Amino acid sequence: MEGRLFTFFGAIGGHGQEWIILSHYILVIAIVFLVARAATRKMQLVPTGSQNVMEAYIGGVISMGTDTMGEENARRYMPLIASLGLVIFVSNMIGIVPGFESPTANINFTLSLALIVFVYYNFLGIKKNGVGAYFKHFMGPMPILAPLMFPIEIISHLSRIISLSFRLFGSIKGDDMFTMVLLMLVPWIVPISGFFMLTAFGFLQAFIFMILTYVYIAGSIMMEHEDH
Repeated sequence: MEGRLFTFFGAIGGHGQEWIILSHYILVIAIVFLVARAATRKMQLVPTGSQNVMEAYIGGVISMGTDTMGEENARRYMPLIASLGLVIFVSNMIGIVPGFESPTANINFTLSLALIVFVYYNFLGIKKNGVGAYFKHFMGPMPILAPLMFPIEIISHLSRIISLSFRLFGSIKGDDMFTMVLLMLVPWIVPISGFFMLTAFGFLQAFIFMILTYVYIAGSIMMEHEDH
């Protein structure tokens, strides 16, 4: 089935997976920069147009994090999480357009995003609490439970990489295959309802990735609150 999938970039540089993912990722970054440029080109006190949309988006991201770690921390880590959300959302959306493929439909891409989150929240936890205190937290509330709790916590944290990457990859890959089958079976006018559903799924997956990133960061920098 994938061998019959046409993409515009594939027609230009071949249908090798490395080229397809790289070219579509460059397109995603270009779109994100163009949107950011349009939103900040003429800043106004009363926002309109793209500035209004981006301010609403940033406000939504901060509100999402406020419930998890408080507004101050939510604003501090908003740049990373908002950027991840934009990249993931645009990546998901371009796969819905016939002739393009979602970078998030490739496990290597989603795994890279998951590793960025994993390394970053562990770095923050170690930086804020110290190496000893951070890993001591993995041993549980009682020393006698440490031999049991420590391996469980390590496996739990490593599983977050799999959870983040495979959830996003599996959902978007399934969406891409659904779109391809839909276009093969019915005329282009008919699948409009299907495209609406895929758009909703793409938005949902970006939201899930962002909220989980907030949760993981909160867990690493607010261990003292977790203990209480």
